[in-house]
Amino acid sequence: MLALYITLAVLGVLLLALAPFPIMAYVLYRILLVRTGPEKWSRECSWDDEEQREMFRTGEEWGRENEPFHETTTVFSDGLKLVGEYFDFGNKKAVIIIPGRMETCAYSYYFAKPYKEAGYNVLAIDNRAHGLSEGKYDTVGLREHRDIIAWAKQLREKYGVEQIILHGICIGGATSIYAAADGEGKAYFSGVVAEGVYNDFGTMLKARFKVRKKPSWPFVPIIMLYIRLSGGRSAKKFSPMNTVGRLEMPILMMYSREDVFSDPANVEKLYAACPPQKRLRWFEKGIHSHIRINNVEAYDAEVKAFLETL
Repeated sequence: MLALYITLAVLGVLLLALAPFPIMAYVLYRILLVRTGPEKWSRECSWDDEEQREMFRTGEEWGRENEPFHETTTVFSDGLKLVGEYFDFGNKKAVIIIPGRMETCAYSYYFAKPYKEAGYNVLAIDNRAHGLSEGKYDTVGLREHRDIIAWAKQLREKYGVEQIILHGICIGGATSIYAAADGEGKAYFSGVVAEGVYNDFGTMLKARFKVRKKPSWPFVPIIMLYIRLSGGRSAKKFSPMNTVGRLEMPILMMYSREDVFSDPANVEKLYAACPPQKRLRWFEKGIHSHIRINNVEAYDAEVKAFLETL
């Protein structure tokens, strides 16, 4: 009996010692992936960085220049009203630009120029829980990829678009792969452009902790559990690494050697898992999600060359 009491006492002490970790991880999860108010992840510039402000300003300017071709549009997906901005240049081809965490359609405008020049209409969207779209949780593509298919249906049925390309940045890149590899999505998409996409979200999250010189354990596993609760599935199992092989269309992957979250060894593993119709392009300059602003001509030329193969 004494041994039982001792065991229970030890377990009690361990539980008390470990109790703060789930709480601390939940605080981090709310900061990273939960929209706690309309001001969070709004259509304003997401952070005070010189390059980011320039990207945002240039994107806004592109939007103003193309206002005569613009209309606001909405779809419903998973019970949520989602908002997008559609630029119809009279083409039968269109791109859906999918931004990453914290970003909205206003940011996506920055990536639209080469697509317009290549003869594509442009749909820039607010992901769920961002901008003017409804929702509370960013599920890192686990649910959002179904939203992208809803947008594709609208392009096909309402606007008569016959060919749809996906362009995703970071989490948006992962979402692009999930949508294009989906059994239903395969009927809508002709190609994927993915910038800075990771092998799986947990690995990328660990890299973020490492860059900030903070311990990732036990926080990352707990955050991944919270993502599973909001996303309805494991972000470790349902990952770009485990999904990209199901693509039946060409993919262009772009990375920067200055991106601390794009480990070359992991990138090569992801690229090896891609279908045969694939291209990998490394750029020398640009932090995460900032490739184009540091390599505008080469970036746009790469996108256009890829589009010509479709």
